[in-house]
Amino acid sequence: MDEHNKFEQDFRDEFSEGAYFSESDQSEDILEAAYAVDSVQDITTLKFSENFAEKIGKYHFSTLQLAFDFYLKYSKSKGFSARKSKTFKNSIGEIYKQNFVCHRQGSREEKYYTMEKRKKAPRLETRTGCEARMDVKFVPETGRRHIFYFSDEHNHDLLDTQFSAMLPAHRKMSEADIMQMMNMLKSGISTSQIFGLLASQAGGYEFVGSGPRDMYNEIAWQRRQIPGDAARVLKKLEDIRLKDPQLYFKACHDSRGMLHNLFWSDGISELDYRLFGDVIAFDATYKKNKYSCALVIFSRVNHHNQTIIFAAALIVDKTTDTYIWLLRQLMFAMKGKTSTSIITDGAMAIRNAVRDVFLEVRHRLCTWHLIRNATSNLIEEFGLEDKPWVINMYEEKHMWATAYIRGKFFVGFRTTSRCEGLHSVVARYVGFRYDLTSFAEHFQRCVAHLRFKEFNADYESTRGVPVMQTYTFVRFPGHWYWIDGQKGSGQPSRKKRQRCSVCQMEGHKKTTCPWRKDIDNNVIEDEAKSSDDGDVYPEPTAKLDSDN
Repeated sequence: MDEHNKFEQDFRDEFSEGAYFSESDQSEDILEAAYAVDSVQDITTLKFSENFAEKIGKYHFSTLQLAFDFYLKYSKSKGFSARKSKTFKNSIGEIYKQNFVCHRQGSREEKYYTMEKRKKAPRLETRTGCEARMDVKFVPETGRRHIFYFSDEHNHDLLDTQFSAMLPAHRKMSEADIMQMMNMLKSGISTSQIFGLLASQAGGYEFVGSGPRDMYNEIAWQRRQIPGDAARVLKKLEDIRLKDPQLYFKACHDSRGMLHNLFWSDGISELDYRLFGDVIAFDATYKKNKYSCALVIFSRVNHHNQTIIFAAALIVDKTTDTYIWLLRQLMFAMKGKTSTSIITDGAMAIRNAVRDVFLEVRHRLCTWHLIRNATSNLIEEFGLEDKPWVINMYEEKHMWATAYIRGKFFVGFRTTSRCEGLHSVVARYVGFRYDLTSFAEHFQRCVAHLRFKEFNADYESTRGVPVMQTYTFVRFPGHWYWIDGQKGSGQPSRKKRQRCSVCQMEGHKKTTCPWRKDIDNNVIEDEAKSSDDGDVYPEPTAKLDSDN
């Protein structure tokens, strides 16, 4: 008890104002149930009146945390905030006394006023040396914590209740708000939009009880529960596999133990591959995560001509060994089934990997990439027929020339435009600031959306029979043009078609008329002939010139 007496004497000498409560004063009321605080619910039911400070010494607590929560709620009702201060331990390391002080107690250290090369503006001065506090001690006879000193004398103005809720100690998100926030984050809703929704539910921003910064801090704390972004994304995939046992994922680490590549495919993708995996297309895209890892998606179209995803992977480089690893993981995930046709761009690493893994597959190169590369190399204009790229493309003509591919089944694929379109869809769900865990969550949202479109198309195909339509077409050299149409009922279409002023046909403008060039050339030839014969036709020439 010598330590107890010394502690009390130190505080009596330091502070002259406030009320001390001795054990004899508390003996009669110490076990009263009305003043016992054993849970947070007991604190929420308290009403802090004007003369509450007179009976505050009667309260006793089962834990120190409950005592602090009690003083925290009292401070909020009075217009200030509280924080923990000095703690005193006995010889065996147990805390037997602690004091809680006003948030404006103490003063800022002098070094923060004389900092050189300050990069940020100094924060507001909030310390005023306030001496308001509440001290709690442990009483061995009752086994509870009692208030033995309380002072409510502040040397600063107290805030209104509406402003005290914005003090850091009082800004706290409830468990329900945290759960709602995390669920909405998984749905792709931004933090600012979530804060607006919570404000709408609470009746105003001032009634939310927290701010946007508190939400960002909570999100960061949730992510730090599992250290390391790579460990979190693997844990995320493990959690998904509990719901989908057919999910397959494989991580490749480098010599330092860092995540190098990541491949995954779920059970529905495996089922789709059994049905539609005879033709696949894949390409790599960037700026879908904050590590700038390339995203590779294996895809195709289903029976509704909609894009479906077989598998996805994140890779750190686009070498032949990496693509070989990806294709082997695809084969393993699909139980050894190989595709009959593959379409990719002309990257040499992909071509070598496909040739190494899929020995008998028909590999087709994207026509669009070939035209772009040929244009960039300017083969005919600058006589680059002897360049290595041109020679290599000619040797690989069986991979792109129509004569070699005719009769092979590629489900209508000539380019990787389906892949490019899929990349634009994925970009709506993920961004370059996403970490691996957030990327995996939002990528699964994208996959779920594509599957919902397939589900809706299945429903539309079963609820009725499409109406047959007939059309009348006119063929010009190299082109078909729609002239008139009739619905299945035999009634003519009432839709008014635009008429071209050059060829007098419907369905296009004069600026896109395929006959315009031929007509112009014929007119020029006729004018040349007429000039030779001495005949002049000024009116038609002027009319055509006005059209031009």
